[in-house]
Amino acid sequence: MTEQIDFVITYVDGTDPLWQEKRARYRTGEGADGRLIRYRSWDNLRYWFRSVEKFAPWVRKVFLVTDDQVPDWIDPACEKLVLVSHKDYIPEKYLPVFSSHPIELNLHRIKGLSEQFVYFNDDTFLLQPVRPEQFFSGGLPCDYAIESPYSVYDPVFAHVLANNIILLNEHYSRSAVLKKQRKKFYSPADPRGMMQNLMFKSLRRDRFFGFESGHMPNSYRKETLAAVWEQSGSWLDATCRSRFRSDRDVNQYVFQHHQYVNGMYTPYSWGKRRHLIRLSDENAEQAAELIRSAAYTMVCINEAEDLDFERAKEMINGAFASLLPETSVFEKNDKKGE
Repeated sequence: MTEQIDFVITYVDGTDPLWQEKRARYRTGEGADGRLIRYRSWDNLRYWFRSVEKFAPWVRKVFLVTDDQVPDWIDPACEKLVLVSHKDYIPEKYLPVFSSHPIELNLHRIKGLSEQFVYFNDDTFLLQPVRPEQFFSGGLPCDYAIESPYSVYDPVFAHVLANNIILLNEHYSRSAVLKKQRKKFYSPADPRGMMQNLMFKSLRRDRFFGFESGHMPNSYRKETLAAVWEQSGSWLDATCRSRFRSDRDVNQYVFQHHQYVNGMYTPYSWGKRRHLIRLSDENAEQAAELIRSAAYTMVCINEAEDLDFERAKEMINGAFASLLPETSVFEKNDKKGE
């Protein structure tokens, strides 16, 4: 590894009354997706930090991005921690924002962020040790471009994914990309991905129709984000001007797509080591056991809207407490042992 790697995680405290008041003030009259489920507080961010210290001790810095909402247990003096406010890096003309999309699309503007970084949502967790070369190899993000038509249950997110592909097709010919990047699209590094790409290759379509996009941490280079802004600034600007998630948005996957079509990644397969948990009342106990037993390298806890939230929260956080009982360097001394 020739370059250091940072982690970036975004966080919002939906229980903060000041934030709630601000959200309500800007929500008036805006017909976008501002559902409260997106802001429910699971109170398990401390376990994310504990997992980073235990399973990725090699990370250079952790950048915690919030709307000036720093949990009271966080130790701001921790040398590996960098607290970032939205106003520190998002252009003022877009603020305030209540959608993850503008927050993600501007990450390369964060002062002091390393060229190589891994972006985490606050519902994605490490459960087992990881190595730097699982995220970056040869100075390039580790990933695998797997073609797949989109199938999603969220109507707004479905539009966002479609917008990402429309943007991609404005600039790239699928047939030309598959010819130029054939060694990566058909790399044996991921046998399943290779076979799926070979299957879709026979369609001989000149336009992209979609990529698999698991809701997992993504590896990026800052130069990629800057390049997409240079190439498609009007799309990104329009998204950033929407304070709430909208069906006219694009999201961070446009950066991943840019890496795919330009061959700016190292083919790599996580295989079955990552798992998306679509949390429901029926599987909450099973999900807690998956966490407690560290059955996967990393998981994403994706919640249903009609979930018995308090019950699930107690079960999931109890599992994290069992797996990660030791206080991390990111927490204040007076909280140690809790």
